[in-house]
Amino acid sequence: MPETRTRRAFAPGRVNLIGEHTDYTGGLVLPVALELGITVEVTTGGGRIVGVSAGHQSAELPALAGGSDLAAVEPAWIRFLVAAARRIGVVDGFTATVSSDLPVGGTGLSSSSALTCAAVLAMGAEGTVIELARLARLAEIDATGVEIGIMDQAVSMGGVADHALLIDCRTLDITPVPVPSSIEVLVVHTGQSRDLAGSAYRRRLDECRRIEQAIGPLRDAGQDAIAELDDPVLARRARHVITENERVRRMIDALAAADGPAAGKVLLEGHRSLRTDYEVSTPIVDDLVATVAGTTGVYGARLTGGGFGGSLVALCEPGTEVALDTWWTRARPGVGAHLLA
Repeated sequence: MPETRTRRAFAPGRVNLIGEHTDYTGGLVLPVALELGITVEVTTGGGRIVGVSAGHQSAELPALAGGSDLAAVEPAWIRFLVAAARRIGVVDGFTATVSSDLPVGGTGLSSSSALTCAAVLAMGAEGTVIELARLARLAEIDATGVEIGIMDQAVSMGGVADHALLIDCRTLDITPVPVPSSIEVLVVHTGQSRDLAGSAYRRRLDECRRIEQAIGPLRDAGQDAIAELDDPVLARRARHVITENERVRRMIDALAAADGPAAGKVLLEGHRSLRTDYEVSTPIVDDLVATVAGTTGVYGARLTGGGFGGSLVALCEPGTEVALDTWWTRARPGVGAHLLA
């Protein structure tokens, strides 16, 4: 009988300061790992797949559940663990217990990536941050059927306390960027959940592919290239991606100077671009951004994550309070995924 082994791992959720919908075109992103996240304890072996997660339906399945079709695996949350096991080569089943202090279910804080990253470590995968992030990304694509970028897995695996991570999604170089203590990060849930697989996210992926067929890599394009696109919708999408890469660089400069107002201006410009050019915001989100950004002490706010709901990120003076009915928290950047036992 194959040897069993138990490991326990934690992986954080993330909030992206700036650099939205740039990762899948090889662009720049600037996320932070949260101190909130997901813990997965896995015992490999046993000939069955058993999964328990508080607040979710438990699972007990054959070791090779779903065959090649992960969409057939139920409940849906166990697909991420099954996909991780397949990618790693855990074929004789596993028993997994999942716990979380990260809000899950369409929050835009990448709970699915945190789950996958924690599972990858708990199932025994080893490697560099990028090697583990690549593995987790492939598992998440297997589980969702959505061709996501690598940002979420890279920051969940490689988070650095008190730092954002500048991730070059083309070269996969990661550079920690200090977040000054004079600028505080807030995460605010909009109360509107979102589902990338069921949203217009796939359509944005396709639009960017069409843009790049016409003008070449968006990562290398300047704003003058936008005029080469005859389709006004594609022109707006291109303008967002090109200017968003520029905003990442401006945010890094603002953080280095501890310039809260300049950083807040970048967030507000980023939200306008997401709303108008990329069209991934909603009226509920727009109203909440205006409310949060208008709060005394807040430098700026924007939609974060894939869009169509989820959460906001705001930058503010330390100790700023926001009067909202929805969930919110202060988010000092935390560390990346690691084994607990």
